[in-house]
Amino acid sequence: MLKAPELEEFRRLLLALRARVRGDVVQLTNEALDMDGGGDSKSPTHLAELGTENYEQDFALRRVENEQDLLEEIDAALDRIEAGSFGRCESCVSAGVSAAKSIIPKARLKVIPYARNCVECERKREGSWR
Repeated sequence: MLKAPELEEFRRLLLALRARVRGDVVQLTNEALDMDGGGDSKSPTHLAELGTENYEQDFALRRVENEQDLLEEIDAALDRIEAGSFGRCESCVSAGVSAAKSIIPKARLKVIPYARNCVECERKREGSWR
């Protein structure tokens, strides 16, 4: 299991990531909804421009939704740190795998600090979607 200094390192990493993502969400939302207040009329004068504008807005709003999902995952990881279950594979634990074998490798957590599952369980989960 992770030691207290390691947990603190991951907590700081998650908090920094959350701050960055929150800023991205605000910026993307403002851009998607054109809330910048630039004053210029951006009304398209051609149907092709209208289509492009709608596509770009839809794309930006989908990105906002993805970023909000990421924020939820980050918050859940912070909750797991507080609960003492951070770094354990949720799928392994629910399957009754021993605590020693349900550990998510530190290398994975450094890349994806909000990871809920070990690599093997995540592959199984993603494979079931296909």
